[in-house]
Amino acid sequence: MSRFTALLARETTLAWGRGGGPLVSVGFYAGVATLMPLAIGPEAQRLAAVAAGVAWVALALASLLSLERLFERDYEDGALDLLVLSPVPLELTCAAKCLGQWLAAGAPLALAAPVAALGLGARVELAPLIFACALAGGLAFAFVGGIGAALSLGARRGGLLTAVIVLPLFVPPVIFGGGALDALAGGLPWQAGFALLCAYAAAAVALGPLAMAAACRNALS
Repeated sequence: MSRFTALLARETTLAWGRGGGPLVSVGFYAGVATLMPLAIGPEAQRLAAVAAGVAWVALALASLLSLERLFERDYEDGALDLLVLSPVPLELTCAAKCLGQWLAAGAPLALAAPVAALGLGARVELAPLIFACALAGGLAFAFVGGIGAALSLGARRGGLLTAVIVLPLFVPPVIFGGGALDALAGGLPWQAGFALLCAYAAAAVALGPLAMAAACRNALS
């Protein structure tokens, strides 16, 4: 087993076990989906019109819940210092942390997204695209969120600071994913919105670890 694979397994295990793992995020997601009919009314037509968009926005908010713990515990107990000194480059370590976070929380949320949308009245033919958008968007949220988590290391109320940093960066994938879903629902070409979402996720995966590593080194200096 390579060092990176071992590190990814460690981070996925830690992300799965910290604070209830995916249960907290999925529970929050289910709560949002349950409260929506109470907020806008039980009319099926009205719920169906906003179901895909609500499921997508709830996914972005649920992704925030576990970001604070991405680097904070390793920073507090000194493990982050050891990770910096390990043979694995810090950039790859940060990528492994975000991938582990995505596997432990993002993938379960992606599985829950079509279920929530269908429960709110979305059409069945939207379910595959909702799942695909949730997978790509969850990857983007994990890596962009990792930047905010690294930048807030050592700060008081780090979770609030992380949310302030990353929420504006969550806007593009929400727009691209929601636009693709709206286009498919309206019978229009949806490929452009989905391609932009995938491009944003790819950029986050490529550039995010560089920013995270720089922020971690700054926090430890």
